Amino acid sequence: MASNRPELSDLRASARVVSLPLRTRFRGVVDREVLLFEGPNGWAEWSPFAEYADEEAAVWLNAAIEYAFGAQPVQLRDRIPVNATLPAVDANHVVATLAPSGGFRTVKIKVAEKGQTPGQDVDRIVAVKNNFANAKIRLDANGGWAPELAFSFIKALAGQGIELEYLEQPCRSIEELARLRSLIADSDYSVKIAADESVRRATDPLEVARAGAADILVLKAQPLGGVRRALDIAAEAGLPVVVSSALDSSVGLAMGAQLAAALPQLEFDCGLGTAALLAGDVTREPLRPIDGFIDVRRVEVDPVKLQVFGAEDHRFDWWIDRLERSYSLLNWAS
Repeated sequence: MASNRPELSDLRASARVVSLPLRTRFRGVVDREVLLFEGPNGWAEWSPFAEYADEEAAVWLNAAIEYAFGAQPVQLRDRIPVNATLPAVDANHVVATLAPSGGFRTVKIKVAEKGQTPGQDVDRIVAVKNNFANAKIRLDANGGWAPELAFSFIKALAGQGIELEYLEQPCRSIEELARLRSLIADSDYSVKIAADESVRRATDPLEVARAGAADILVLKAQPLGGVRRALDIAAEAGLPVVVSSALDSSVGLAMGAQLAAALPQLEFDCGLGTAALLAGDVTREPLRPIDGFIDVRRVEVDPVKLQVFGAEDHRFDWWIDRLERSYSLLNWAS
């Protein structure tokens, strides 16, 4: 828990709730609601998705309190390499959708979208390859594939000359991830497996590493309870990590950048360029990627932006009620 314990009244006093529009629907989300509050370190974001239970939301709250009130880690770098993120758009919308990301060297492509076919996924991937020939490609299935289907994608894309940097959470369970890694090990392919949900939504975030079911861990500061906890997981897992966002505002992305800046090693581009997916933000200087990098800095919130994107009163009340419930679940002794 954060070294300085704020009272609930401290959080409520500065709390603001905004609803930020997305440029393109992203896994069913068209507006991203987040709650912001201010502490001695500056502004922090608390934004567990609406369907998450209070117990899980409390973990995210721990991260936000640490960022606003707690001790800050040593920064080892002042900018972070980031990938572009491509939602599950039609192939003919790929170039326009990626345009706000500017220059980039890596693209993470969303696949296995509900209601879409594997053929649409392949068309999207091929469109990226045809239009951005030098970009590395990674896929994110959010646990939507069986091991055999994921392996068939690897083979099919290889047949078209498309190499994958890695597959992010291709399968739902740790057992399925291990099965896929076994299929790859017995083949001529060398695609890496990255675990996301098997880390951030697991009772034990290190289980996937101990099971040998992943080559890379995807770390997200909010869902893991804060930068300090994420650094501990990275150190104990002993695997390369990628720091990613949870579709945050620039305030949340700044927390992710702080985590990435504190890691001893950063082998892969991080998924922290997602401000490019937002049509609105809470600051006049958003953490949008420039030439494939974002800066490591705290974000100054603009009062005008808070007003423009302020959530309706009933949504503010909903978030404050949730804040009170989640605050009551925090373990300050940890």
